[in-house]
Amino acid sequence: MQQQIRFCKSADGVQLAYAVSGDGPPFVKVANFLTHLEFDWRSPVTQPWLLDLGHGRTLLRYDPRGCGLSDRNAEDLSLETWVADLEAVVDAARLERFALFAHSQGGAIGIAYAARHPERVSHLILLGGWPRSVMKRGLTPAQIEEMRMLVKLAGIGWGRENPAYRQVFTSLLIPDSTPEQARSFNELERMCTSAKCAAQIFSSVGKFDVMELAPQVKCPTLVMHARSDAMVPFEEGRLIAGMIPHARFVLLEGRNHFLLPHEAAWKQFFEELRGFLPDGAPSQGTGIFSTLSERDAEVLGLIAQGFDNAQIAARLDLSEKTVRNHITHIFEKIQVESRAQAIVRARDAGFGRN
Repeated sequence: MQQQIRFCKSADGVQLAYAVSGDGPPFVKVANFLTHLEFDWRSPVTQPWLLDLGHGRTLLRYDPRGCGLSDRNAEDLSLETWVADLEAVVDAARLERFALFAHSQGGAIGIAYAARHPERVSHLILLGGWPRSVMKRGLTPAQIEEMRMLVKLAGIGWGRENPAYRQVFTSLLIPDSTPEQARSFNELERMCTSAKCAAQIFSSVGKFDVMELAPQVKCPTLVMHARSDAMVPFEEGRLIAGMIPHARFVLLEGRNHFLLPHEAAWKQFFEELRGFLPDGAPSQGTGIFSTLSERDAEVLGLIAQGFDNAQIAARLDLSEKTVRNHITHIFEKIQVESRAQAIVRARDAGFGRN
């Protein structure tokens, strides 16, 4: 695959870099710390991840303010601003409706965006995220001091040629990496941002809190978290899954916060992702299903899973009358007369697998 890098402006004038690659249904990756659109595309650690993530899809990703090819001198790093940056990028890319993937601190951004824009997010996938600020986790005084020391370490040694300071973060993010992977990740950390911005971002994202917004997410949601994640406790992922209505939680086996190809969690993650996301084939193929709109296909998929009209309306943020109208049109298009016939025909065509 090749990527095309473009730029857009955020609401407050910060220039944001975003990249589009692949072909297929749109799949947006929320920005998280430690990215560089160009370096990621060549790194032996991140390239395999991006290739598998974008397989069969149009992958849109972007560098957050302060990182990579985006403006490095951004001062406002609040959650509200990061959400506004996501809004600016998807608008610039002219995406109307898409699946949203959010990793690490991107989880809070993805939750906030999905809650505020239910008409645009078809599916939400969260990996290694958290819903509450660090200070709400009931940490011991020693753990609080450790968090403060990490911020200080970033501010002191992030940009140095000697990777000793950055190795601390690498050991937390990918403790089960090979020496070559660790060296590459150390270099990625140095390339992606400055020491000053690294400290500011660490301090800022620790304050992210979406406890009030998580229950407002209405799209199908898949939450995944490594059991022994060395950076973010898996209890945070479990908490997210308990707060988002009908969210499904998958516990991955491993310690890495950033997944690597040689570990079992990698295979588990992508198997779950493929099972959760519709591939778009039934609604875009040939025959009677080719006449279905994207929304029709979503409704039919939920019918195939056994949801009633009220549940479909709640999941898709529609009125029940609108759902009934969709169902009437769907039945005409796929040539059935009852819900039972629609379920059988839809399942035979591959709908409802997630």
